[in-house]
Amino acid sequence: MNQDRPVIVCLCGSVRFLDGFDAASVAETLAGRIVLSVGSHLRPDSEIFVGRTVGEEQAALESLAELHRRKIDLAEEILVINVGGHVGDSTRSEIDYARAQGKRVRWLEPQEEGRGKP
Repeated sequence: MNQDRPVIVCLCGSVRFLDGFDAASVAETLAGRIVLSVGSHLRPDSEIFVGRTVGEEQAALESLAELHRRKIDLAEEILVINVGGHVGDSTRSEIDYARAQGKRVRWLEPQEEGRGKP
């Protein structure tokens, strides 16, 4: 961590929990951290891609996933938005990526043994 700037945290999790992303973003900001997050806290990705073909939507989702990995690269740590303990495949992939890059992993909610590899 650079002593001249706050810790950078990247929020990771399912966009079905947009309220969780919003609350975590506010809490992390008030704690003095720089927050990197999903593109919108107002609506899920599925609404953003209305009117696109399945192929176009898949390409856009892959592009967003790659962009999110670059956000993880910039961060010192990730905060997993695991509302109700939910950790889906995409989020698990982001956790694995963050750990492979030596990033600290924090959880919004405590993880049960065997769920999400705490």
